[in-house]
Amino acid sequence: MKLSSSLDTEKLNALIEINTLINSNYSDVSALLAHILESAMRLVSGEASSLLLVDSSKQYLRFEIALGPKGLEAKKFIVKMDEGIAGWVVKNNRSLIVNDVANDPRFNPAVQQSTGYRTQNMLAVPMRVKDECIGVIEILNKGAECGFTLQDLEVLEILANQAALAYQNARFLQRSRDEIVVLQDQIATDRGYHTMIARSPVILEKLDIVERVAKSDSSVLILGESGVGKELIAEQLHLKSDRASKPFVRVNCAALPEGLLESELFGHVKGAFTDAISNRKGRFEMADQGTIFLDEIGDLPLALQSKLLRVIQNRTFEKLGSSDTITVNVRIVAATNRDIEKLVEEQKFRSDLYYRLNVLPMYIPPLRQRLEDIPELALFFLKKFRHEVKKDFLGFSEGAMSAIISYSWPGNIRELENTIERACVIGKPPYIREEDLLLNIRTMPDNNIDGDKSLKSVLNLFKKHYIQKVLEENQWNQTATAGILDIQRTYLSRLIKELEIKEK
Repeated sequence: MKLSSSLDTEKLNALIEINTLINSNYSDVSALLAHILESAMRLVSGEASSLLLVDSSKQYLRFEIALGPKGLEAKKFIVKMDEGIAGWVVKNNRSLIVNDVANDPRFNPAVQQSTGYRTQNMLAVPMRVKDECIGVIEILNKGAECGFTLQDLEVLEILANQAALAYQNARFLQRSRDEIVVLQDQIATDRGYHTMIARSPVILEKLDIVERVAKSDSSVLILGESGVGKELIAEQLHLKSDRASKPFVRVNCAALPEGLLESELFGHVKGAFTDAISNRKGRFEMADQGTIFLDEIGDLPLALQSKLLRVIQNRTFEKLGSSDTITVNVRIVAATNRDIEKLVEEQKFRSDLYYRLNVLPMYIPPLRQRLEDIPELALFFLKKFRHEVKKDFLGFSEGAMSAIISYSWPGNIRELENTIERACVIGKPPYIREEDLLLNIRTMPDNNIDGDKSLKSVLNLFKKHYIQKVLEENQWNQTATAGILDIQRTYLSRLIKELEIKEK
């Protein structure tokens, strides 16, 4: 890289320092680009800066990073490729010094009019990868009266080249990581299991209980609304047990009529009924040495409950149409979304069977009471489905995430997953927007959150846990965290104090 002799020692040392930092860590593209912009502002004495990237459709530019007094407001805008100084730079793949912005015909005042931030002078340089312009770096409002100089432009061009390489490498690394996440989920799916996503204290506490009870052979009864993840907890009980290498067999007790359910559970012999043309193993026999998961146990017919009770007590049963006794070694995990105690009172469920199943009860709260899990699950499903629909979504807009957090999710995780899949299908990159979610905000059910249910309180709770998560991931380095969150470090410090975020 050829440097002008006019560059002073301070700037050269700063460029070397930045280059070393960039090449040492590509783990977070936003933090890298924010650091480059902050360095650029310092080196050329700019007041504000932005980094705009060419969208994959090559129809517009979007603000990836915006620093300065109105940075957050500026990020809401997109710039058409044939508009403004940034559009000119991309079209011509050339740098610009504009020291009289107001009288430059290429200047588009839309962002200025909306944010109220007045631009007096500007540097704008292209970010290039193999001579192709992938974005633009702009530095605004030099403090000195004379405006920006050719030396400022040279410094910014060097930084822009570094930013382009950093962005390309970091995006490649991020895509690779996302593909690994998708691949791991696919491997788990191929094995018959789901990926467990948990950030809320209540679910982390449940997983801690799972760790402790998994080694036993006692029956577990999992309670909770439909779609809260009862089956995932059952999977974790099996995977963390000594039976993990043995079968995990699932039975939905509500999905089959009574006659077929008995054959499904216990098997039958040839001739046991009209269509029994051969012997057949039941699910209990298939699960021998492993775990059987009895979902919707509250819908099990009374006639079969006594036979199930015998299996729990003696580990023995007979196939339908046979008098031969079969012995199995099976760990039983049951689940229901019904009020099973009420069913016992109404004599629709045997009390002795209930007590046998309820050795280790576990209640899984609905998603609306696990706010910390919602953004984590939404991002997980976004990574999964953007890969399937082949769209390069970067995340959720502020409005979309607010809607996701404030919605009560009566269908729980299952509804959230379907919503994100639908949004990926109908939405357009770079972000999932609120309207893509197709959530009827006006008819949203009440969010049964303990305490203050206002949107402000809910969003503050999300902010607190999300900021704490990013701080933990960056070893509580506030500068790195502020870069990732795309906010000023001073603002981050204020949020840490206001939200009472403390290092664990």
